[in-house]
Amino acid sequence: MRNVSHFYGSGTLRKQVLFDVTCDIWPGEIVIMTGPSGSGKTTVLTLAGALRSVEHGSMLVLGQELNGAGHNALVRIRESIGFVFQAHNLLESLTAAQNVQMSLGLSTVSRREVRERSLAVLEAVGLADRSTYLPSQLSIGQRQRVAVARALVRQPKIILADEPTASLDRQSGRDVVELLRQLARRQGCAVLLVTHDVRILDIADRIMRLEDGRLSSFGSVASPFAGHLLTVLAQVRDKEHLWLLMEQRDEKEFVDLLKTMGGEVEQLLNILDLGGRESIRLLLDNLIDIVLLKISNIIDADAAGLFDAHGEQLRNVSHWPSWPKREIAARVGQTGEVVNVFGSDLGEGIQSVLCVPIRNRLEEINAIAQFVNKKTGIPFTVADERVFRDFAAPLGFILEGWQRVKQDSKGRY
Repeated sequence: MRNVSHFYGSGTLRKQVLFDVTCDIWPGEIVIMTGPSGSGKTTVLTLAGALRSVEHGSMLVLGQELNGAGHNALVRIRESIGFVFQAHNLLESLTAAQNVQMSLGLSTVSRREVRERSLAVLEAVGLADRSTYLPSQLSIGQRQRVAVARALVRQPKIILADEPTASLDRQSGRDVVELLRQLARRQGCAVLLVTHDVRILDIADRIMRLEDGRLSSFGSVASPFAGHLLTVLAQVRDKEHLWLLMEQRDEKEFVDLLKTMGGEVEQLLNILDLGGRESIRLLLDNLIDIVLLKISNIIDADAAGLFDAHGEQLRNVSHWPSWPKREIAARVGQTGEVVNVFGSDLGEGIQSVLCVPIRNRLEEINAIAQFVNKKTGIPFTVADERVFRDFAAPLGFILEGWQRVKQDSKGRY
């Protein structure tokens, strides 16, 4: 956005609600916009979402200038944006799955793929077992999750969320914003979230404050709760935008920015000083082993290992029994689903094997973690699968770093 202003009404009733708003939001970044009611926050969202016409200033969304854009161009932009609002706006006569499918109804995707993608995204938001429920049969938090699933099913490049947690309790609100955070991190999706909810400010890379239609200086506050400044700066590709970030800060803001940058760079240098690439590789080796062992203890497994999608072992955390792990790994690699395998054919005394895909930031399967239960004779349960899901995403980041360090033959990071 560059010097965007906006007016409502005409003649003597004409009122200006936005004044020269200028900001940038980058792929993979989560920006929270706060401010009192009536400050223009929702107007910013509707302009960015191509729901209103931009008449004063410049707004570039996914490379498309919205000021003066025609109807077809605005429609194309909206197709790349996911909208989440305070009111879930579900159609009461449709099931959860059908509400999600509505978002794909006019696309060129086949009916089969529409069903598959809808069920997959409902599973991702924890509602696979509620896909046939009507909105009236769901809690308020579950309805909002369906609304999030509806926004995510098109795999948008931008998410615009207007008070998505306002009607939710603390835990339900946290679940919703965590889903949005995962999308931003894994798919490089930009998230602009308008909220009054101070309980969720910690997810932000930046917090912007809009008051009386005026935005505080660019990047107004680097969130005091999140150490993502270097991540944000890494998205600034050219000197012009970096200068914009610096130019509009007053002396105090500039000093605070430098201190924050200095602190994060110091942490990076401290890690590099520990011994370079070999030390980082050893750290990640040990970290992966310890994490898998800890998860094994939590779900009472007596063996754990990490395999690639072809069944080749990457890490052997504990004694691994001799059974056809290639076939199990292939099943997980093909379906991308959690597979709980039962049967004595897997080896003497083995009752249950839990296989879980570990994904990278592109949502591709990085590896498969497998846990064996043979001593207790008690099969793994759905609850065990849920426990592991809590660990799968962060383990994916660790594993991706481990693989990059191992593959970098020149020792660069």
